Amino acid sequence: MIIPIALSIFALSTKPLLVKASIITGQSNMAGKGQNQIKDFGLKSYIRLTNTLPHREEKEWKLVCKMPYNCQFQAWIELDSPPGKVLTFKSTNPLVAYLTPFETQTTEAGKSNYEAKNWISGEGATYVIPAGVTVKSVKYRETGFNTEFAGSFQCNDEDFNILWQRAARTSYLCMRDHFYDCPDRERVGFWGDGTPELNNCFYIFDSKSHELCRDLVLRKLEPKFYPGQHLEFLGEYGIWNYYLHTGDLDSIKSIYDQTKEFLLSTYKMGDPKTWYDWGKDVKDTSVIENCFMYIDLGTLKKMAEVTGHEADIPNIDARRNDIAKNFNTIYWRGSYYQSSDVKTPDDRANAMAINAGLADESKWESINNSVLKTTFYSSSFFDRWVFEALYKIGHEDQAMLRMSTRYRSMIDSPITTLWEHYDRWWESWVDKFDEGSSLNHGWNPPAILLSQDVAGVRPTEPGWKAFDVMPQESFLRDIKILVPSIKGPVKVGIKKTSNSYQIELDSPRNTIARVGIPKKSFTNLSSIEINGQKVWQNNIVIKTQGIEENKEYVTCRLPFGKWKVVGRGKLPLSVAKIPGVKVTPETPLDKHEWVATASVPDTTYKFSGDNLPIDIAAQNALDGDHWTGWRDMTELQHPGQWFQVDMRQAQKFDRIKLENAWACWDFPVGYSITVSNDGLKWSPPIATGHGHLGMTDTKFAPQTARFVRITQTGSDPTYHWSIFEFDIFRTLN
Repeated sequence: MIIPIALSIFALSTKPLLVKASIITGQSNMAGKGQNQIKDFGLKSYIRLTNTLPHREEKEWKLVCKMPYNCQFQAWIELDSPPGKVLTFKSTNPLVAYLTPFETQTTEAGKSNYEAKNWISGEGATYVIPAGVTVKSVKYRETGFNTEFAGSFQCNDEDFNILWQRAARTSYLCMRDHFYDCPDRERVGFWGDGTPELNNCFYIFDSKSHELCRDLVLRKLEPKFYPGQHLEFLGEYGIWNYYLHTGDLDSIKSIYDQTKEFLLSTYKMGDPKTWYDWGKDVKDTSVIENCFMYIDLGTLKKMAEVTGHEADIPNIDARRNDIAKNFNTIYWRGSYYQSSDVKTPDDRANAMAINAGLADESKWESINNSVLKTTFYSSSFFDRWVFEALYKIGHEDQAMLRMSTRYRSMIDSPITTLWEHYDRWWESWVDKFDEGSSLNHGWNPPAILLSQDVAGVRPTEPGWKAFDVMPQESFLRDIKILVPSIKGPVKVGIKKTSNSYQIELDSPRNTIARVGIPKKSFTNLSSIEINGQKVWQNNIVIKTQGIEENKEYVTCRLPFGKWKVVGRGKLPLSVAKIPGVKVTPETPLDKHEWVATASVPDTTYKFSGDNLPIDIAAQNALDGDHWTGWRDMTELQHPGQWFQVDMRQAQKFDRIKLENAWACWDFPVGYSITVSNDGLKWSPPIATGHGHLGMTDTKFAPQTARFVRITQTGSDPTYHWSIFEFDIFRTLN
């Protein structure tokens, strides 16, 4: 029965922003088989150091070291030291300190080397070195779950390549002994976060990753631990997706009783505190809850059928039919779904009505026009289901544009992982930048969406006995994907021109593939060939090859092997988005010897309202690490603030980048750039302008100078001014 929820907007989001180690739950009953499956990549060299080694100073100093990507690591150091000196090892990611205290090591006399005992995560390491200690070399030991990056995705738009690759890196970073929400601040095994993490494994990693997936599936349910996230997992997206990819019927049999008990008896509909998402607080939880329950009951019925519990099906059907019978009566408002508990329609709720099948096709366009086109309440977690709804109703252009737009700051950022919140913007309760949110959160879905929805590759029978290649390529024209299925690698290439649509498939043994040529990609589809033989022409089947036709596709069924399916005709090539292009990284001027100063003294501040002092000295903006930076936390942005660099010698340059992805809303509202050769007499402004979210890139006429100063000319009532990396370029030949 549908139970409308009387919601208090400020009571909906109960997932804590910061979960401390002492209160972490949801881990005690993990199967934990992954604990002994950790891969040691050995000692590796950093890609950048702030000092040339060997190095020694007569005062305490710090060495900042950069890695090529965010990883789980332990810092290592070789040195020559007097006895009794105390070294400190830490990540440049400040959120690590919430869970893992900084490690220290007291030196012995002479030459020695030390390695941190505990793994932490980050894109860089900081060593705090006492006076009189000579650092001879430093390295780091990367470790992680013992699985390989076996899948891949490439297309002609680099924006989506970046998203897939960063989703893969984020997924790997968020797995070890179990799936984490994030590896720095919490390491909690939320079922909601675990759902996309499990889904990602089947497209990114080899089959060793299935061990963690199975552990999550077999995990004993905890009804008091975010039960709404249980609903997100106990259906098509979690346990049934696992079954389709693995064919592991034994696990489905073993969890049938607990799943049935939870869905039919334990879970109580109508709790206004049930958590489904961050994002905007207009969460229509009543609609969302009924959609997930409807989906889960459908999955429970399929579980009953394959595990020999057919006697349960009439009761399951009755529960499911009751939701379907009342859903439109209670929630349909003529052009969208909305409960009486919220004042505006929610994109999450309306997307789930489509995904659940409770919104029939006659309602799709009105839902899209009234809500999905204009509403962006969902977080980067729940947007997965909004994207999937758009694919389902045939608006793949809209889905892809929504994805590239909402992930824009992550695509443009130098950070190698995907973040907890779009634009570091925590939209629960208040609209404001949240520095306590992680920059590596496992619930991001781009790899799933690009693999199973855009490329259209997904299993349709358990264990990949049968699978689909049903692309919804949108404006993409070239896609290559490798899926590491349990049967073997599935390789698909899709190429679209103005007169042909080509799908190349290399499929493993003991599989049957249904390959579809999308009719909507053509203005006129005239013929289809398979391995050079014409099988379909002008709506007539010429050769039987399992050819079928529906409103969206002409499909063929193909056994294992190598196949080339080509549709010919006229194709209008969409220009809905200008493709992102791969950019060769630019080399800025060497800043190792530069000195930075600012209008405020170097200091620290208490990070995220906790007792974690974070160094925000001006020199941090020159250390090559995008997680450390200069911040003026004494006042909000106001005219007259300045940041200055002494390059120690005059140099020629014509471009400056100010990067602040970590605190992306702290970009300069207005700025003026001046130069000097003595630090006393300054030029008129060589450039002025307004900053941009996360990155301010300024070009100007060539200059030759030793000093550069950026002066704030604007003011901001909410945000401070931060520079996390300051780079100067000479782009002239």
